Amino acid sequence: MPRARLALVLVVLVLSACEALRGTPPSPTPGDFGTLAQALSQRGVKAEGAVSGDPGCDDPTLAPTAISFTASGLDQSTAVRLRVYLFRDDSAFDRRRADVDTCAAAWATDSASFELVDASPFVIAGQGPWGAEFKRAVRAALTAAAGG
Repeated sequence: MPRARLALVLVVLVLSACEALRGTPPSPTPGDFGTLAQALSQRGVKAEGAVSGDPGCDDPTLAPTAISFTASGLDQSTAVRLRVYLFRDDSAFDRRRADVDTCAAAWATDSASFELVDASPFVIAGQGPWGAEFKRAVRAALTAAAGG
């Protein structure tokens, strides 16, 4: 019996050491537009006609982060042109978030019904009003694509 106990203790120690080597799992990182489009599709929103570099305003520093696309589905009665601003990380999002608002004001046709949804480090903007289910799906997809 002492050998069996010793063997059991060794097995437990080896397994504990292996678990300690695993460390903490990596934190989620933001995806790209493909990740967002897939997340939208999984929630019943169709994204098509993507145009990279289209911030909707004359701010050339936002162009590298911006993609415009048409979205439809769920309770959104007509397709809507959206723009997503995909920032690299939370600090870039924090620095540039106000610039998105300024840019969006330049292309909004009706500020009273304009919609903005953000999940750092991403922002989606588009003319509304949006259907409630559509907006919930866009928010959920954006949150998922942003890393959770």
